[in-house]
Amino acid sequence: MQGMAESLSLAGALVLAADPDLLQIVALSLYVSLSATVIALCLGLPLGALLAIGKFRGRGGVIVAVNALMGLPPVVVGLIVYLYLSRSGPLGFLGLLYTPTAMIIAQTLLITPIIAALSRQVLEDLHLEYAEQFRSFCLTRRQTIQALLWDGRYALMTVGLAGFGRAIAEVGAVIIVGGNIDHLTRVMTTSIALETSKGDLPLALALGIVLLVIALGVNAAVHSLRLSAVRQAYA
Repeated sequence: MQGMAESLSLAGALVLAADPDLLQIVALSLYVSLSATVIALCLGLPLGALLAIGKFRGRGGVIVAVNALMGLPPVVVGLIVYLYLSRSGPLGFLGLLYTPTAMIIAQTLLITPIIAALSRQVLEDLHLEYAEQFRSFCLTRRQTIQALLWDGRYALMTVGLAGFGRAIAEVGAVIIVGGNIDHLTRVMTTSIALETSKGDLPLALALGIVLLVIALGVNAAVHSLRLSAVRQAYA
């Protein structure tokens, strides 16, 4: 118990003192996860919108595939990206392996299906609700998608936050493609795993505290956005 209490005390001191190594790891984690989330939103929202209002052969199969990819094991994503970016892979000439860019690619592949599947459900429900109005206005597909995206913006923000929460907590894929290199590709989750194995509990606990605060902040933001959406719906 004494060792645990001491470790917690030292962890709190690291957080309060804004330890440079701690801040560097947190900053890289936020950069990688936010970048992946923005790219995944740019890819996943159009795909979700197309699946929500589109009528084409094989649509059901695509929806099943996207939903299945939500549970894609992170280590499999990391392995696929590693094989493509390795020196013998088709994209090895880019020299991206063991860089933050490789980690962004892995996280993007991991959370894009999540964003696409969740946004598809949100936009499909809205489309069913407003289908008759859209037909009466003779809106084009592009105008329909724009209207749905705007009307469902609060729900879609929660989708984006869910994707970010998944990305920031990722460890399997990023450690494979990033290599957990100090001051280059070491993020919060990989650092926690490494420092725990080394016995450096204060730094691991300090990073865990920051990660928990970020997770709580994301969940609080999602809850607030949902309440805002409900108030707007009944306003």
